Amino acid sequence: MGFFTRLFGRRKVNAEREVKSADGRVVARFVLAGGKMGYEVEKDGKPLIKRSALGFKFYGMSPLSSELSLVRSHTKSFDGQWETIVGEERVIVGRYNEMSVYLVERGELGRLMTLRFRVFDDGVAFRYEIPAQTKFRRVIVQDELTEFAVNSNSDVWFIPAYQPDRYEYNYERKMVYELEAPVHTPLTLRAPQGYYISLHEAALYNYGAMTVFYDGHRLKADITPLSDGMKAYIDLPFEMPWRVIMIAESAIGLSTNRMVLNLNDPPRGDFSWVRPLKFLGIWWAMFVGEWTWAPGERHGATTRHAMDYVDACVRLGVPGLLIEGWNDGWEGDWLLQGENNKFTVAVPDFDIDKVSAYATKRGVKLVGHHETVGFVDNYEHQMKAAYEYMREHGIFYVKSGYAGFKMTINGRREFHHSQLGVRHYQRALELAAQYGICLNVHEPIKGTGIERTWPNLLTREGARGQEYEGGALSPSHACILPFTRMLAGGMDYTPGIFEVYNSTKRLASTIVRQLAYFVTIYSGMQMVSDRPRFYEGEYADLFAFIREVPVNWERTVPLLGVIGEYYVVARQARESLDWFIGGVTNEMGRRVKIELDFLAEGHDYIATIYRDSDDAHYRENPMGRVIEQQRVRRGDRLSIYMAPGGGVAIAIKKA
Repeated sequence: MGFFTRLFGRRKVNAEREVKSADGRVVARFVLAGGKMGYEVEKDGKPLIKRSALGFKFYGMSPLSSELSLVRSHTKSFDGQWETIVGEERVIVGRYNEMSVYLVERGELGRLMTLRFRVFDDGVAFRYEIPAQTKFRRVIVQDELTEFAVNSNSDVWFIPAYQPDRYEYNYERKMVYELEAPVHTPLTLRAPQGYYISLHEAALYNYGAMTVFYDGHRLKADITPLSDGMKAYIDLPFEMPWRVIMIAESAIGLSTNRMVLNLNDPPRGDFSWVRPLKFLGIWWAMFVGEWTWAPGERHGATTRHAMDYVDACVRLGVPGLLIEGWNDGWEGDWLLQGENNKFTVAVPDFDIDKVSAYATKRGVKLVGHHETVGFVDNYEHQMKAAYEYMREHGIFYVKSGYAGFKMTINGRREFHHSQLGVRHYQRALELAAQYGICLNVHEPIKGTGIERTWPNLLTREGARGQEYEGGALSPSHACILPFTRMLAGGMDYTPGIFEVYNSTKRLASTIVRQLAYFVTIYSGMQMVSDRPRFYEGEYADLFAFIREVPVNWERTVPLLGVIGEYYVVARQARESLDWFIGGVTNEMGRRVKIELDFLAEGHDYIATIYRDSDDAHYRENPMGRVIEQQRVRRGDRLSIYMAPGGGVAIAIKKA
């Protein structure tokens, strides 16, 4: 410690250091008062996060939160940009000012810690960094003491944490002071000052996911525990996940915050082989009871059905096909028998060699399916062989699943988003990358931007999607997701269901709204979810939009939105002048005025508009639709009616 004192001068137990965003409007302030550390965040001089505590409780040690001295601080700036392989935008700008605060603990242990702050024009992030220590090499995190002292009179949109269906719940809206139990992030708030804030994390590796709870005074971090009650076992040195505070002056401004991606590292290796995918699926027929996952008279994943679907992909112009129920393990109550799943053994009525050869011949990319049912021990035992098996059959996309309340890891029942769960998802992702396989993960760990580092993670589920149609979804749900769940990255919402009247899974949606989802809900793997017969004949005019809409985007321009009420967004096709617009509304019909200021100057375009008819209604007349065309230019305005539970989809192509 004497070395640090001689090198950096007198250590301080009372100090303030602050760093501002490049535009000077956002300020993060580190405060050391009597050896106890805290932080504050403000924008335009208005406090958004009041003095909040920082620190840890370690098992077998005193807390690391007080008795600290400031050794030194250091600042630097970054202003650059980088390109995505797959994403909502091709070029992402990263501009921030950084402050590192180096601390040492007074006393026998003399523990060292660094707090690193990054301040963007649209938010603040910070993380703890614990270097190797002279007297120990490992710590056990018993609790993280991070606080977020937001105004408790803020509105908040949330889903509950530690529940059987993981992240798959309807969002509720309350005041912060009304929160009674831990909730998941991204946690989006509207402060009384008018600012919108979303609390989340970035670069989550080898650590439990952060949930948040209100203790009667302020929001506090609650790290997902392991089965023994500890939060994490850490070998030093270690960098914690970033704690992220996204800030915007409007809800629509929040929807394109890129901090979470910017806080992750560039790709680790060559991922030029990664490609987005639009795919059909032997899937929805099982949900509505037409076919089954398990073998039998109504088995869905037969050789004949698969080859018929391959032919349908060719006719419809859909390049991929997901096949579920192909492998051994679906018999009986499969939710309780996940330890029996075999990922290299096809059921007798599914000839994987014949199907894969036929798909290759017809130019269709197959998507494999690995449903683990949360039995991670069983899956990890087979995972390498399973990826080899996929690759041998020319299958380079896999949808994985982890249904069930908890995972079985090392013989114990663990939360999906515990440290052990996070480790497993990462192992699966990195191993998939070694085999050139892209993943679509269902029942996942939440998105924290790691797809920047591992671009083969094309999408996740991680919220209620359309499998919950039939009464468990309301039209407002899709008007909340862009401002909450979608801040964590792409989502497989399974859009494009045209049989809205099905008695088993009747949709809370007009048919036009199903087109809009392909634009409003981003996913690097976008599923065309219904059965092929509903895309042909009577509905072929609607399917034209699904065939044309891209999966990968050049630019994203949010146009209109109020959380829970409506959302309209425009996206430009990658390396093209073509644009696509999607809009959804809640249970209320409304007319929206869409300004076309994003179009290129000096070009004429043809806009093909798919809209709800004037008498459409998600319950009374979900099939009411109008398709029309008009010539448009930059600066024009479209006035569009969206019916209750409806939406709009527009393809704008250069004339």
